[in-house]
Amino acid sequence: MNLFIFTLGTRGDVQPYVALGRGLVAAGHRVVVCTDTRFRSFITEHGLLAGDFNGLFSELTHSNAGREVMENAGTMWPLLRSLPKLLKLSEQMQRTIMDDGWKAAQVSQPDMIVYHPKAFGGPHFAEKLGIPAVMAVPLPMLAPTGEFPVVGFPRLPLGKRYNRSTYRLLQWLTRKITGKYISTWRRTHGLPPVRRGQDSLQKSDGRPIPVLHGYSRHVGPVPADWPPQAEATGFWFLDPPAEWRPSQSLVSFLESGPPPVYVGFGSMTGSRSQERAHVVMAALERAGVRGVMASGWGGMDPGNCPPSIQVIDEVPHGWLFPRVAAVVHHGGAGTTAAGLRAGRPTVICPFIADQPFWGRCVHERGFGPAPIPQKRLTVENLAAAIQEAVSNSDMREKAATVGHLLRAETGVQNAVRRLEEIVRTSSH
Repeated sequence: MNLFIFTLGTRGDVQPYVALGRGLVAAGHRVVVCTDTRFRSFITEHGLLAGDFNGLFSELTHSNAGREVMENAGTMWPLLRSLPKLLKLSEQMQRTIMDDGWKAAQVSQPDMIVYHPKAFGGPHFAEKLGIPAVMAVPLPMLAPTGEFPVVGFPRLPLGKRYNRSTYRLLQWLTRKITGKYISTWRRTHGLPPVRRGQDSLQKSDGRPIPVLHGYSRHVGPVPADWPPQAEATGFWFLDPPAEWRPSQSLVSFLESGPPPVYVGFGSMTGSRSQERAHVVMAALERAGVRGVMASGWGGMDPGNCPPSIQVIDEVPHGWLFPRVAAVVHHGGAGTTAAGLRAGRPTVICPFIADQPFWGRCVHERGFGPAPIPQKRLTVENLAAAIQEAVSNSDMREKAATVGHLLRAETGVQNAVRRLEEIVRTSSH
């Protein structure tokens, strides 16, 4: 079976799909992962084929409007205020999603397309090729439920009707953002127009698109009222290649004292990255703990650090997190999963999108302190959260327990079996 995996975004939007791809290859399938060209080496070093695609995503997130969203967001409303600027900047990216994505899909000659919702051309390419399409997403965001609103919308005591209305609003926004690009592409390639009011969980003939959620019921909620095509498989973890080795300086630092606290904010950008780095360094010192600070794509580097803090660029979380006392991060789904899989208490300092959601999940289940939104991050509250994470025995026990559960899960294998089943049934 040949599979075409189409995703778009930051490292957190790519890594779970590479993990899924590795599982598919291990099961005997051929996999092409199509995403921004800057991830080409990351894809190929894990034994997968890379599709040619210039997603332009990094240019968007590093633009003034993109930085403004990262600095000021935290709920859906700041994002909506910034939407006009982002739409103007993203026009070329939207066209590229359809044009370059289609070219790469044709070259790969797939039997199935698996796609991230941001790679919205996926189901339309599959329709043109006459093959099944499966939406794959690392959080419960698009399949409607009355149990909670869309990730990013406020939780209000207005009941199921309000919660479901947020999913309808998200579908309307999706159609407004992507509709003209989809319509143009379908018309050019001889496909009928999208039906009025059709949402992203439907094929053009109204049949449902299967949706696989790559997260665990032990961390996030799995609604009882999800539509039948939606399911949660467990997290899709990516272990480092067998030949990967850490730097000797990092190994020496880890061995030279008690386990440090990891702090990193991943791909998040902003105009305050240096200020944020100094807050982190001061908080670690105030909490009286050693620290490993990941500079990341966001450029968090305080310059001269005391001997108790080691600055790193990029180290596989699956290797590093079992060696630290606690993890502090932005709350991306993948980093959240990796910290909890290692059984470590987690402090989430969210910027935007699903990050506040994961922060709430971690805190409500007792795996970490209350999340600290980036706009409220101070030396004092970060130091207090770090101290709580490393000293609260109940929190440490709950984090260790969920770590055992996550290490026993087989999320990738569950997803692979489901994809194989979809292909088999679609051919009958």
